[in-house]
Amino acid sequence: MDLLSWPVFALAVPAVIFAGVSKGGFGSGAAFASASILAIVLDPGSALGIMLPLLMVIDVVSLPAYWKKWRWPEARLLIAAGLPGVVLGALFYRWTNDDAIRLVIGLVCLLFIAWQWAQKAGVIRIERQMGQRAGILAGLTLGFTSFVSHAGGPAAAVYLLGRSLPKTAFQATTVLVFWAINLSKVGLYAGMGIFTRESLLLDLALIPAAVLGTWIGIKAHHLVPERVFFGLTYTLLGITGSKLIWDALT
Repeated sequence: MDLLSWPVFALAVPAVIFAGVSKGGFGSGAAFASASILAIVLDPGSALGIMLPLLMVIDVVSLPAYWKKWRWPEARLLIAAGLPGVVLGALFYRWTNDDAIRLVIGLVCLLFIAWQWAQKAGVIRIERQMGQRAGILAGLTLGFTSFVSHAGGPAAAVYLLGRSLPKTAFQATTVLVFWAINLSKVGLYAGMGIFTRESLLLDLALIPAAVLGTWIGIKAHHLVPERVFFGLTYTLLGITGSKLIWDALT
């Protein structure tokens, strides 16, 4: 499908607004739903290439609202461990094909839902004193999944919840971590041809949607119950994840 067509633009606008709301107000955990939505109608590389510049815009718009409210020791560990994870993600992307990427994105969607359900049901309990080893594993995982699906948020959330961060410190730390991780992906994406002239032109048209979504997310951070936001998110992820897995396998 032509990236500069109206159907793509019409789908991308709500997807980008959703990413802004998630990253701006709810810890980035579900922002990858936007890339999974686009991957239903586009090849995964195009979906990833479109979303990265917009995620970076969202990061920059979000930073002032949470400036210096992050927890630096946790952020530093996740960033340091995340960079090798980004490299591993780049190697996987180069060695595999579109269907394998669709499968990974779809599985991440469904695993995210399963993890959240298991937590709510008490099947899984997050250890509240996670140490350095857990942070390194979370960083490697978030770097890898961030590169191949922009889905680093869940791994970061598990570790940060295990550090008992307050809500705003949690949000600020995720904003800082993913600003750094997304910045590290730019050169690799460019060198691997993931960015195209068409994807960058579409990004220019979608910047207002990214800014609007971030503004809504920052406001909603203090006003909207998380269960309402994530209820919608789980529905979106369940549908898109199942569709991507089906497409990959068939």
